[in-house]
Amino acid sequence: MIRPGFLSLEDRRELEACVRRHRVDHGVARRANALLLLDDGKSCAQIAEFLYLDDDTIRGWHKAYQRDGWEALARDDWQGSQSRMTAVQEAELSAWLEAQFCRSTAPVRAYIATEFGLEYSHSGCIKLLARLGFEYRKPKPLPKVASAEKQAAFIAHYERLMRELSADEAVYFADAVHPEYQTKPASGWVKNGSNPAVQTTPGRGRVNIHGALNLETFDAPFVEPDTVDGASAAQLLAKIEARNPDKRVIHVIWDNAAYHKGPDVREFLARPECRVHLIQLPPYCPHLNPIERLWAVMHQRVTHNRHYPTRKQFADAILVFFRDTIPREWKTFREQVSDNFRIITHQDFRILEG
Repeated sequence: MIRPGFLSLEDRRELEACVRRHRVDHGVARRANALLLLDDGKSCAQIAEFLYLDDDTIRGWHKAYQRDGWEALARDDWQGSQSRMTAVQEAELSAWLEAQFCRSTAPVRAYIATEFGLEYSHSGCIKLLARLGFEYRKPKPLPKVASAEKQAAFIAHYERLMRELSADEAVYFADAVHPEYQTKPASGWVKNGSNPAVQTTPGRGRVNIHGALNLETFDAPFVEPDTVDGASAAQLLAKIEARNPDKRVIHVIWDNAAYHKGPDVREFLARPECRVHLIQLPPYCPHLNPIERLWAVMHQRVTHNRHYPTRKQFADAILVFFRDTIPREWKTFREQVSDNFRIITHQDFRILEG
């Protein structure tokens, strides 16, 4: 417990003057204010609540004052007291953390107490971890991906195609998306202490879109099938062809879904007058299909934090995005939907085991 009355009259006057000066650094003034309240008999917990801090911070300020005086706290660049752990202990802790995936500070604090005989509070442990370069983060789901060689080969083929593309040729990326009729909460900035919410929908259902995208013109033809299958794929190819009567060859790049290789598509391609040339993406490489990024923009604009009372209103909003928003506003999100490809391998991530 910190006993009141530890400040001399001269010290109190200096700190009170610091608190009242309008041009003093805000952090310095808060530290002076905390020491004055401690001297008045207020507890660390009470002061922390008043100043929106944690009580360990208040104790640290008092400890620094007792050890080095007000000069230790009066600097604008004051960074807190020296760590209780040695550099060797911090290195050992960092190595241990690198081999773990701790979902809370409890196992970290237990390890520190067992190995080094030091007790850390929850907030103190968070500060220690931040200083050591650790952050609280959720792991990403990592699907299977094609080999780096296959990805590199596709990127090289695509770049060569675009360099040599003539005026009577076009390139489209194609894929299917199935927006679910359900409210999708998404993160955003809100005032501290508020409690944002978004109303959910009473039912389920999906809207099927089989679409394509030309990155040069942002032409985005699509069909709305009851089921995404070979028939809808052939319908999409026919629509792409119809929208490009002046093109001798239309390159369509899509994934290896079975319906993209089925009898409906093969029959469409077998026509003598067919102008579509298919290019298959490497397996498990949605990151090499820019239309996937268009789907993300669609969700941002239409589904995130939005409630639609009926499934029809939801479906209409999806269709408005494709029919009206893309032609009208494509320049505002073309940087998000680009062919800035990169190779992704599992070596880029730390894979959690078990």
